[in-house]
Amino acid sequence: MLILKNIHKFYGTNEVLKGVSLEVKQGELVTFVGPSGCGKTTLLRLIGGFTDISSGDIILDGQRINDLPPNLRDTRICFQNYALFPHMTVAENVGYGLKINKWPKHKIAARVHELLDMVELQAFGDRMIDKLSGGQQQRVAFARALSLEPKVLLLDEPLSNLDANLRLVMREEIRKLQERLHITTVFVTHDQFEAMAISDRLVVMKDGLIEQVGSPIEIYERPANEFIAAFVGYVNFMDGRIESIDPVTRNTAVSTPYGTFEITLEQDDIRTGDDVLMVIRPESVSLSIDCKQGGKNILCGSLKTYMYAGSLAKCTVMIGEKKMIIDQYNPRDAQHFKLADKVEVEIPRSVHLLKKK
Repeated sequence: MLILKNIHKFYGTNEVLKGVSLEVKQGELVTFVGPSGCGKTTLLRLIGGFTDISSGDIILDGQRINDLPPNLRDTRICFQNYALFPHMTVAENVGYGLKINKWPKHKIAARVHELLDMVELQAFGDRMIDKLSGGQQQRVAFARALSLEPKVLLLDEPLSNLDANLRLVMREEIRKLQERLHITTVFVTHDQFEAMAISDRLVVMKDGLIEQVGSPIEIYERPANEFIAAFVGYVNFMDGRIESIDPVTRNTAVSTPYGTFEITLEQDDIRTGDDVLMVIRPESVSLSIDCKQGGKNILCGSLKTYMYAGSLAKCTVMIGEKKMIIDQYNPRDAQHFKLADKVEVEIPRSVHLLKKK
Protein backbone atom coordinates (compact mmCIF):
# COMPACT_ATOMS: atom_id res chain seq x y z
CA MET A 1 0.00 0.00 0.00
CA LEU A 2 2.82 2.42 0.88
CA ILE A 3 6.37 2.33 -0.47
CA LEU A 4 9.18 4.64 0.67
CA LYS A 5 12.15 4.65 -1.70
CA ASN A 6 15.48 6.10 -0.59
CA ILE A 7 13.95 9.08 1.22
CA HIS A 8 16.29 12.00 1.99
CA LYS A 9 15.41 15.21 3.78
CA PHE A 10 17.68 18.21 4.28
CA TYR A 11 17.10 21.30 6.38
CA GLY A 12 19.84 23.52 5.00
CA THR A 13 23.01 21.43 5.36
CA ASN A 14 21.48 19.23 8.07
CA GLU A 15 20.46 15.84 6.66
CA VAL A 16 17.59 14.61 8.83
CA LEU A 17 16.72 11.52 6.75
CA LYS A 18 19.60 9.69 5.07
CA GLY A 19 18.04 7.25 2.63
CA VAL A 20 15.03 5.57 4.24
CA SER A 21 13.33 2.72 2.36
CA LEU A 22 10.35 0.68 3.57
CA GLU A 23 7.24 -1.12 2.33
CA VAL A 24 4.01 -1.09 4.35
CA LYS A 25 1.40 -3.71 3.50
CA GLN A 26 -2.34 -3.20 3.18
CA GLY A 27 -4.03 -3.26 6.58
CA GLU A 28 -0.74 -3.25 8.51
CA LEU A 29 0.00 -1.10 11.55
CA VAL A 30 3.65 -0.04 11.41
CA THR A 31 5.22 2.07 14.15
CA PHE A 32 8.31 4.24 13.86
CA VAL A 33 10.24 4.48 17.13
CA GLY A 34 13.52 6.05 18.08
CA PRO A 35 15.07 8.79 20.22
CA SER A 36 14.24 12.46 19.74
CA GLY A 37 15.77 13.82 16.54
CA CYS A 38 15.98 10.44 14.78
CA GLY A 39 13.67 11.62 11.94
CA LYS A 40 10.50 9.63 12.66
CA THR A 41 8.13 12.64 12.82
CA THR A 42 9.76 14.22 9.76
CA LEU A 43 9.13 10.98 7.87
CA LEU A 44 5.46 10.98 8.89
CA ARG A 45 5.08 14.59 7.74
CA LEU A 46 6.68 13.73 4.41
CA ILE A 47 4.18 10.91 3.87
CA GLY A 48 1.30 13.26 4.72
CA GLY A 49 2.60 16.05 2.46
CA PHE A 50 3.17 18.57 5.25
CA THR A 51 6.91 18.74 4.55
CA ASP A 52 8.64 18.79 1.17
CA ILE A 53 10.85 15.83 0.29
CA SER A 54 14.48 16.47 -0.74
CA SER A 55 14.90 13.29 -2.79
CA GLY A 56 13.41 9.82 -3.11
CA ASP A 57 9.88 8.62 -3.84
CA ILE A 58 6.70 8.10 -1.83
CA ILE A 59 4.34 5.67 -3.59
CA LEU A 60 0.80 5.18 -2.32
CA ASP A 61 -1.24 2.35 -3.85
CA GLY A 62 0.93 2.45 -6.98
CA GLN A 63 0.86 6.24 -7.41
CA ARG A 64 3.87 8.52 -6.82
CA ILE A 65 2.57 11.24 -4.50
CA ASN A 66 5.69 13.35 -3.86
CA ASP A 67 4.21 16.50 -5.40
CA LEU A 68 0.60 16.17 -4.26
CA PRO A 69 -0.73 18.48 -1.51
CA PRO A 70 -2.01 16.83 1.70
CA ASN A 71 -5.70 17.02 0.73
CA LEU A 72 -5.09 15.03 -2.48
CA ARG A 73 -2.93 12.26 -1.01
CA ASP A 74 -5.61 9.93 0.34
CA THR A 75 -3.87 10.01 3.72
CA ARG A 76 -5.20 11.53 6.94
CA ILE A 77 -3.27 12.48 10.04
CA CYS A 78 -4.03 12.66 13.78
CA PHE A 79 -1.69 15.24 15.26
CA GLN A 80 -0.22 15.13 18.75
CA ASN A 81 -2.39 18.06 19.86
CA TYR A 82 -5.45 16.73 17.92
CA ALA A 83 -5.84 20.09 16.03
CA LEU A 84 -9.59 20.17 16.66
CA PHE A 85 -11.67 23.32 16.04
CA PRO A 86 -12.75 24.71 19.44
CA HIS A 87 -15.59 26.80 17.95
CA MET A 88 -17.23 23.70 16.42
CA THR A 89 -19.22 20.90 17.98
CA VAL A 90 -18.03 17.31 17.96
CA ALA A 91 -20.25 16.50 14.97
CA GLU A 92 -19.03 19.57 13.05
CA ASN A 93 -15.41 18.62 13.69
CA VAL A 94 -15.95 15.06 12.48
CA GLY A 95 -17.84 16.21 9.40
CA TYR A 96 -15.51 19.08 8.48
CA GLY A 97 -13.60 17.17 5.78
CA LEU A 98 -16.84 15.94 4.26
CA LYS A 99 -18.20 19.48 4.11
CA ILE A 100 -15.02 20.75 2.43
CA ASN A 101 -15.39 17.96 -0.13
CA LYS A 102 -18.97 19.14 -0.79
CA TRP A 103 -20.81 16.07 0.40
CA PRO A 104 -24.61 16.52 0.57
CA LYS A 105 -25.86 17.41 4.07
CA HIS A 106 -27.83 14.20 4.53
CA LYS A 107 -24.80 12.08 3.62
CA ILE A 108 -22.60 14.10 6.00
CA ALA A 109 -25.09 13.54 8.81
CA ALA A 110 -25.25 9.79 8.13
CA ARG A 111 -21.45 9.45 7.96
CA VAL A 112 -20.91 11.49 11.13
CA HIS A 113 -23.47 9.37 12.96
CA GLU A 114 -21.67 6.22 11.79
CA LEU A 115 -18.27 7.54 12.90
CA LEU A 116 -19.45 8.74 16.32
CA ASP A 117 -21.03 5.34 16.86
CA MET A 118 -17.72 3.72 15.87
CA VAL A 119 -15.75 5.67 18.50
CA GLU A 120 -18.54 5.40 21.11
CA LEU A 121 -19.38 9.11 21.21
CA GLN A 122 -22.97 8.81 19.97
CA ALA A 123 -24.32 11.11 22.68
CA PHE A 124 -21.66 13.81 22.26
CA GLY A 125 -22.38 15.15 18.76
CA ASP A 126 -23.73 18.52 19.98
CA ARG A 127 -21.06 19.04 22.62
CA MET A 128 -18.29 21.64 22.22
CA ILE A 129 -14.71 20.41 22.12
CA ASP A 130 -13.64 22.16 25.34
CA LYS A 131 -16.31 20.20 27.21
CA LEU A 132 -14.64 16.87 26.40
CA SER A 133 -11.97 14.94 28.27
CA GLY A 134 -8.59 14.28 26.67
CA GLY A 135 -9.58 10.75 25.73
CA GLN A 136 -12.82 11.92 24.15
CA GLN A 137 -10.98 14.58 22.14
CA GLN A 138 -8.58 11.91 20.91
CA ARG A 139 -11.53 9.84 19.68
CA VAL A 140 -12.98 12.85 17.87
CA ALA A 141 -9.65 13.44 16.10
CA PHE A 142 -9.53 9.78 15.16
CA ALA A 143 -13.11 9.84 13.78
CA ARG A 144 -12.39 13.00 11.78
CA ALA A 145 -9.28 11.40 10.25
CA LEU A 146 -11.35 8.37 9.22
CA SER A 147 -14.24 10.36 7.77
CA LEU A 148 -13.06 10.23 4.16
CA GLU A 149 -11.85 6.61 4.43
CA PRO A 150 -8.16 7.30 3.69
CA LYS A 151 -5.91 4.60 2.33
CA VAL A 152 -3.32 5.37 5.01
CA LEU A 153 -3.92 6.74 8.52
CA LEU A 154 -1.01 8.66 10.06
CA LEU A 155 -0.81 8.92 13.85
CA ASP A 156 1.67 11.44 15.29
CA GLU A 157 2.04 10.55 19.00
CA PRO A 158 -1.74 10.87 19.48
CA LEU A 159 -1.66 9.50 23.04
CA SER A 160 1.16 11.59 24.49
CA ASN A 161 -1.19 14.10 26.17
CA LEU A 162 -3.19 11.47 28.06
CA ASP A 163 -2.62 10.12 31.55
CA ALA A 164 -1.13 6.64 31.96
CA ASN A 165 -4.38 4.71 32.51
CA LEU A 166 -6.19 6.44 29.64
CA ARG A 167 -3.25 5.77 27.33
CA LEU A 168 -3.71 2.06 27.94
CA VAL A 169 -7.43 2.25 27.16
CA MET A 170 -6.97 4.35 24.00
CA ARG A 171 -4.12 2.16 22.80
CA GLU A 172 -6.50 -0.80 22.84
CA GLU A 173 -9.25 1.27 21.17
CA ILE A 174 -6.96 2.33 18.30
CA ARG A 175 -5.79 -1.21 17.71
CA LYS A 176 -9.35 -2.57 17.83
CA LEU A 177 -10.62 0.03 15.33
CA GLN A 178 -7.62 -0.42 13.06
CA GLU A 179 -8.15 -4.18 12.91
CA ARG A 180 -11.90 -3.83 12.35
CA LEU A 181 -11.49 -1.33 9.52
CA HIS A 182 -8.36 -3.04 8.15
CA ILE A 183 -6.86 0.38 7.49
CA THR A 184 -3.15 0.78 6.77
CA THR A 185 -1.70 2.79 9.66
CA VAL A 186 1.64 4.48 10.30
CA PHE A 187 2.15 5.33 13.96
CA VAL A 188 4.92 7.48 15.47
CA THR A 189 5.79 7.36 19.16
CA HIS A 190 8.77 7.76 21.46
CA ASP A 191 7.26 5.21 23.86
CA GLN A 192 8.76 1.83 22.98
CA PHE A 193 6.38 -0.10 25.25
CA GLU A 194 3.38 1.52 23.55
CA ALA A 195 4.90 0.68 20.16
CA MET A 196 5.37 -2.98 21.08
CA ALA A 197 1.82 -3.28 22.38
CA ILE A 198 0.07 -1.82 19.34
CA SER A 199 2.13 -2.73 16.27
CA ASP A 200 2.35 -5.43 13.64
CA ARG A 201 5.90 -4.26 12.90
CA LEU A 202 8.33 -1.84 14.49
CA VAL A 203 10.76 0.37 12.58
CA VAL A 204 13.59 1.43 14.89
CA MET A 205 15.34 4.60 13.74
CA LYS A 206 18.52 6.38 14.75
CA ASP A 207 20.17 9.46 13.24
CA GLY A 208 17.95 9.47 10.13
CA LEU A 209 18.43 5.79 9.29
CA ILE A 210 16.47 2.59 9.89
CA GLU A 211 18.35 0.32 12.30
CA GLN A 212 15.97 -2.67 12.28
CA VAL A 213 12.48 -3.65 11.08
CA GLY A 214 10.58 -6.54 12.60
CA SER A 215 7.70 -7.72 14.75
CA PRO A 216 7.71 -6.51 18.37
CA ILE A 217 8.91 -9.90 19.61
CA GLU A 218 11.71 -10.00 17.03
CA ILE A 219 12.92 -6.52 17.98
CA TYR A 220 12.77 -7.27 21.71
CA GLU A 221 14.11 -10.82 21.74
CA ARG A 222 16.57 -10.57 18.83
CA PRO A 223 17.80 -6.97 18.57
CA ALA A 224 20.24 -6.37 15.73
CA ASN A 225 22.67 -4.26 17.75
CA GLU A 226 23.44 -2.79 21.16
CA PHE A 227 21.54 0.45 20.49
CA ILE A 228 18.28 -1.40 19.73
CA ALA A 229 18.67 -3.74 22.70
CA ALA A 230 19.11 -0.76 25.03
CA PHE A 231 16.37 1.37 23.46
CA VAL A 232 13.61 -1.24 23.48
CA GLY A 233 13.12 -2.08 27.15
CA TYR A 234 15.54 -2.44 30.06
CA VAL A 235 18.61 -4.60 29.52
CA ASN A 236 21.79 -5.86 31.15
CA PHE A 237 24.90 -6.30 29.00
CA MET A 238 27.83 -8.61 29.72
CA ASP A 239 30.99 -9.01 27.67
CA GLY A 240 31.96 -12.56 26.70
CA ARG A 241 33.92 -14.80 24.36
CA ILE A 242 32.69 -17.98 22.65
CA GLU A 243 34.74 -20.92 23.98
CA SER A 244 32.87 -23.79 22.31
CA ILE A 245 29.72 -24.59 20.30
CA ASP A 246 28.16 -28.04 20.12
CA PRO A 247 27.21 -28.46 16.43
CA VAL A 248 24.22 -30.69 17.24
CA THR A 249 22.62 -29.23 20.37
CA ARG A 250 23.98 -25.68 19.83
CA ASN A 251 24.96 -25.64 23.50
CA THR A 252 27.53 -22.86 23.75
CA ALA A 253 30.07 -21.98 26.42
CA VAL A 254 30.57 -18.25 26.88
CA SER A 255 33.41 -17.09 29.11
CA THR A 256 32.98 -13.77 30.92
CA PRO A 257 34.79 -11.88 33.68
CA TYR A 258 32.21 -13.43 36.06
CA GLY A 259 32.56 -17.05 34.99
CA THR A 260 31.53 -19.30 32.10
CA PHE A 261 27.87 -19.55 31.09
CA GLU A 262 26.03 -22.18 29.08
CA ILE A 263 23.87 -20.65 26.36
CA THR A 264 21.64 -22.23 23.71
CA LEU A 265 22.86 -20.44 20.58
CA GLU A 266 20.21 -19.30 18.08
CA GLN A 267 22.32 -17.28 15.64
CA ASP A 268 24.18 -18.79 12.69
CA ASP A 269 26.80 -16.05 12.30
CA ILE A 270 28.62 -16.64 15.62
CA ARG A 271 31.71 -18.87 15.74
CA THR A 272 34.10 -20.19 18.37
CA GLY A 273 36.52 -17.46 19.40
CA ASP A 274 34.14 -14.57 18.65
CA ASP A 275 33.81 -11.74 21.11
CA VAL A 276 30.14 -11.20 21.98
CA LEU A 277 27.82 -9.09 24.08
CA MET A 278 25.27 -10.99 26.15
CA VAL A 279 21.83 -9.32 26.14
CA ILE A 280 20.19 -10.20 29.45
CA ARG A 281 16.63 -8.94 29.99
CA PRO A 282 15.69 -8.17 33.63
CA GLU A 283 12.58 -10.35 33.59
CA SER A 284 14.54 -13.41 32.39
CA VAL A 285 16.86 -13.52 35.41
CA SER A 286 15.96 -15.63 38.46
CA LEU A 287 16.70 -14.37 41.96
CA SER A 288 16.86 -16.38 45.17
CA ILE A 289 18.18 -16.02 48.69
CA ASP A 290 20.55 -19.00 48.81
CA CYS A 291 24.06 -18.45 47.48
CA LYS A 292 25.17 -22.02 46.73
CA GLN A 293 28.06 -20.98 44.48
CA GLY A 294 29.30 -23.26 41.77
CA GLY A 295 26.04 -24.06 39.98
CA LYS A 296 25.59 -23.61 36.22
CA ASN A 297 24.88 -20.02 35.21
CA ILE A 298 24.78 -19.05 38.90
CA LEU A 299 26.28 -15.87 40.34
CA CYS A 300 26.32 -14.49 43.86
CA GLY A 301 25.77 -10.80 44.42
CA SER A 302 24.69 -8.22 46.93
CA LEU A 303 21.22 -6.67 46.83
CA LYS A 304 21.57 -2.88 46.69
CA THR A 305 18.04 -1.65 45.97
CA TYR A 306 14.52 -3.11 46.04
CA MET A 307 11.86 -0.85 44.53
CA TYR A 308 8.24 -1.92 44.80
CA ALA A 309 6.23 -0.95 41.70
CA GLY A 310 2.89 -2.68 42.11
CA SER A 311 2.89 -5.61 39.72
CA LEU A 312 6.64 -6.12 40.07
CA ALA A 313 9.68 -5.15 42.09
CA LYS A 314 12.79 -3.77 40.43
CA CYS A 315 15.94 -4.98 42.11
CA THR A 316 19.52 -3.82 41.67
CA VAL A 317 22.16 -6.46 42.37
CA MET A 318 25.90 -5.82 42.41
CA ILE A 319 28.06 -8.68 41.14
CA GLY A 320 31.55 -7.45 41.81
CA GLU A 321 31.66 -4.07 40.10
CA LYS A 322 28.81 -4.91 37.73
CA LYS A 323 25.26 -3.68 38.38
CA MET A 324 22.38 -5.83 37.18
CA ILE A 325 18.70 -4.86 37.01
CA ILE A 326 16.37 -7.74 37.84
CA ASP A 327 12.56 -7.76 37.75
CA GLN A 328 10.75 -9.81 40.35
CA TYR A 329 7.05 -10.56 39.75
CA ASN A 330 4.57 -11.22 42.57
CA PRO A 331 6.57 -8.78 44.72
CA ARG A 332 4.40 -9.42 47.78
CA ASP A 333 5.92 -12.91 47.87
CA ALA A 334 9.41 -11.50 47.36
CA GLN A 335 9.50 -9.10 50.30
CA HIS A 336 12.10 -11.29 52.03
CA PHE A 337 14.68 -10.12 49.47
CA LYS A 338 14.69 -6.74 51.18
CA LEU A 339 16.30 -8.34 54.23
CA ALA A 340 18.97 -10.23 52.31
CA ASP A 341 22.57 -9.09 52.00
CA LYS A 342 23.52 -11.81 49.55
CA VAL A 343 21.37 -13.19 46.73
CA GLU A 344 21.77 -15.77 44.02
CA VAL A 345 21.36 -14.74 40.40
CA GLU A 346 20.66 -17.32 37.68
CA ILE A 347 21.29 -16.35 34.06
CA PRO A 348 18.98 -18.14 31.56
CA ARG A 349 20.25 -20.27 28.67
CA SER A 350 18.11 -18.28 26.23
CA VAL A 351 20.29 -15.16 26.31
CA HIS A 352 20.62 -13.35 22.98
CA LEU A 353 24.18 -12.74 21.81
CA LEU A 354 25.45 -9.81 19.76
CA LYS A 355 28.62 -10.40 17.79
CA LYS A 356 31.19 -7.67 18.35
CA LYS A 357 32.68 -6.19 15.21
